[in-house]
Amino acid sequence: MLMITASTLPWPAPHTSQASALLPNASTLCGSPEELNRNFSCGSSEHNFRYIAYTVTYSIVFPIGFLCNSAALFVFLRLTHKRTANTVFMINLALSDVGFSLTLPFRLVYYFRDCHWDFPDWLCRFCVFAFYVNLYTSVLFLTGLSVLRYIAIVHPLRNRSVVTAKRASWLCLVIWVLVALLSTPFLMTGTLERDGRIHCFEPGTTKSWFRILVLNYVALVLGFLLPFVTILACYGRITLKLLRGAKVTRRSLQKRQRSIYLMAVILSTFLLCFLPYHLLRSLHIHAMVHAWDCRVTAWLLRLIVVTLCLAASNSCLNPLLYYFAGESFRTTVRTSVHTTVRSSSFTSFGQGSVRTYFSWRRQPHYPTTKGQPVASRPDLRDSLRMTTDDDL
Repeated sequence: MLMITASTLPWPAPHTSQASALLPNASTLCGSPEELNRNFSCGSSEHNFRYIAYTVTYSIVFPIGFLCNSAALFVFLRLTHKRTANTVFMINLALSDVGFSLTLPFRLVYYFRDCHWDFPDWLCRFCVFAFYVNLYTSVLFLTGLSVLRYIAIVHPLRNRSVVTAKRASWLCLVIWVLVALLSTPFLMTGTLERDGRIHCFEPGTTKSWFRILVLNYVALVLGFLLPFVTILACYGRITLKLLRGAKVTRRSLQKRQRSIYLMAVILSTFLLCFLPYHLLRSLHIHAMVHAWDCRVTAWLLRLIVVTLCLAASNSCLNPLLYYFAGESFRTTVRTSVHTTVRSSSFTSFGQGSVRTYFSWRRQPHYPTTKGQPVASRPDLRDSLRMTTDDDL
């Protein structure tokens, strides 16, 4: 499903006899495929556009994606006392984003070095591999969260018996294995030497573009359209269920609000990060197969650079899902920050300070058993536990 995307990176592959047979008119429009590749490779006028786009994007995505998703993992793994199915999917989604973020510094160094790869060949292969693993695991994990929300809203009784954290863990494992296996062709796309430089992220050989066109649609259907249609169907049923709700209570309003947040974040991620990339990738392959006008091909290559940056930025949007759609996650973060700030403030004044004394006087006192408090801070204790199945 994913193997064809290695040939749909923002640079056409070098010239081969096979490519010449498939692109008989390429030389009359844009020169040979090899010349077209050089025109859009590092050191050309197009390099400035790519350099600015990639360096700016990765410089923003790396700190935000790494820090926010690492913080989310800390909350899920250290402050969550009970794992729900939703929590399991979010943990795997955050883990995928953290792993991808760790490869971005190598990409930044590559472009800062004027497209010269100073690292081992296997690391180049892994960086390409990690991008597509993150892309499609994110698609599937977000789809899984949408299906879980659909079951919780439309089939609440079935949700209690069918949806479990253990089953969610097994499903996430299947997703990891499936995407990793289908992404293994990227491990074959390593470094190549050209013009005295060692290049990475550029395919070194060209396969049949007609075959690539067919495989692209397989990936488009299985890796994007099918999950996207599933999400739209789930959200359509959820919307109808919420609109037909007879009794309006405070809990139902909160559930409706969380559902709206969930749908807004996931749909925004698909429409902003995933849809443009898959659309432009398909158009680019058509341009190469049918030898479109050179100016059109040039603009498509520029647009692919932009959509590739948007696809890479999906790791910055996922933390918004955890915070705004997950009430328990949001409460845990707020309580932890409040507790840390309060403890730091108390320490700065000392235990014998007047502020500490009056703060102690304002705290409620609880009954004790054998001199020990039964529950010194039940509000803090309960807020730090995400124990409900309705996690989103």
